[in-house]
Amino acid sequence: MVPLPPGCRQCRAQLQKIARRVMTERGLAPDFPPAALTELAQIQSAAVATGPLARDLRNLLWCSIDNDDSLDLDQLSAAEALPDGTVKIYVAIADVTALVKKGSALDGHARQNTTSVYTAAQIFPMLPEKLSTNLTSLNAGVDRAAVVCEMVFSAKAALLSATHYPATVRNQAKLAYNSVAAWLDGTAAAPAALAAVPGLDENIRLQYRIASQLAELRHQRGALSLETIQVHAVFHDTDLTDLVADSPNAAKRLIEDLMIAANGATARFLAARNFPSLRRIVRTPKYWDRIVELAALHGANLPKEPDGVALEQFLVAAQAAHPDTFPELSLSVIKLMGAGEYVLELPGQPSTGHFGLAVRDYAHSTAPNRRYPDVITQRLLKAALAHQPPPYSNDELAVLAKQCSEQEDAAKKAERQVDKSAAALLLSDRIGLKFPAIVTGASDQGTWVRLSHPPVEGKLDQPLPGLRVGERLTVQLVRTDVDRGFIDFVPAK
Repeated sequence: MVPLPPGCRQCRAQLQKIARRVMTERGLAPDFPPAALTELAQIQSAAVATGPLARDLRNLLWCSIDNDDSLDLDQLSAAEALPDGTVKIYVAIADVTALVKKGSALDGHARQNTTSVYTAAQIFPMLPEKLSTNLTSLNAGVDRAAVVCEMVFSAKAALLSATHYPATVRNQAKLAYNSVAAWLDGTAAAPAALAAVPGLDENIRLQYRIASQLAELRHQRGALSLETIQVHAVFHDTDLTDLVADSPNAAKRLIEDLMIAANGATARFLAARNFPSLRRIVRTPKYWDRIVELAALHGANLPKEPDGVALEQFLVAAQAAHPDTFPELSLSVIKLMGAGEYVLELPGQPSTGHFGLAVRDYAHSTAPNRRYPDVITQRLLKAALAHQPPPYSNDELAVLAKQCSEQEDAAKKAERQVDKSAAALLLSDRIGLKFPAIVTGASDQGTWVRLSHPPVEGKLDQPLPGLRVGERLTVQLVRTDVDRGFIDFVPAK
């Protein structure tokens, strides 16, 4: 095998040009309009939590745990062990809507894209960085306005009560997933920012215990263990030098499970206040029969009717048996389940629920700096807390639900397209090199393989008869097309 060259010496600008083109083709705006920038210039300071319900919670052991390079910090968490054995979990969400007013030009841009778009070349934020990474970000060491979801759990993680209110919070430590996960797993010392705050280690371990119990309860109900390969580009100055796969870990699961709990509590709060809401749903799989066929190919029998518990048991067994190809199996199941979507739910209306998470009530609320549905939910929540009428009509919410679903899909497709171009760019000076690979797809349409490193996928131009998913082989790179994101291999001789 010929080792990989140290870097492909390709500038970021080429990928940025592709990313901007793809954004436009997908109906996404890569730039903020002049009116939004004019509004932005008039915002000079962060919001302050006010009103009769506002609390001062700056003394809590708040921390953020996010990606290493994340600057748009949407949520903080903290825990408190109560004398009766119950545990209080606090989730603080950045009060974005205090500065981004409904109907403003800033709101209009956010409403058009409905999400931040994270391409390999460049981040296209839903809100300008002056807001999303500063004035509405829950940055370490500064006072910020937030909307808090306070939940009390029994010792076995049964939700006993939940309440919401505005508050002033202060992030005591900006932490990152990978280093916190290594500490939780016992493979590394506590990150310096964590160790510097007395009592934060015990606080995070308490959060982790409750989050793990919540996850276990959901999986018992049929929440699905799905895993796909997420890849991010590594640059040295302007040179693309590598693509690295992000793996799930304990810290990511901690935050995910607490946010699922907060999103559920928020959905139920709005329903209790007789408010409409924008729900995030994944319907019962329309193509369950094909999921049954897929499981049969892996030697498993699933019932004829959709059954989340049975599907979860199959997925856990498949992951243990074939970890290398489990991401591809996960992706197939996700596609057959159907995409998540946003829908309007009216008071008293039965909830469709989220099949993949095994929850009935779910409203995205925990990332208003980067997702527009969360902005909508925050406005509804604040109106309900203030005993004011909903700021949106039902017809407007129905239109917004459709818009958010469509634009989220467009954003994901744009991100995938740029990822493919980044992979093609990274390999463009490696034509003729040989790589170990694994078959990830084999059908009448062709055969696809994934390299172990860099973790990129391409098509086999000369398929070998009888190749099956999961088989290993050596391939030779013969062609790349950066603009279209194509990578072609042949079996190595």
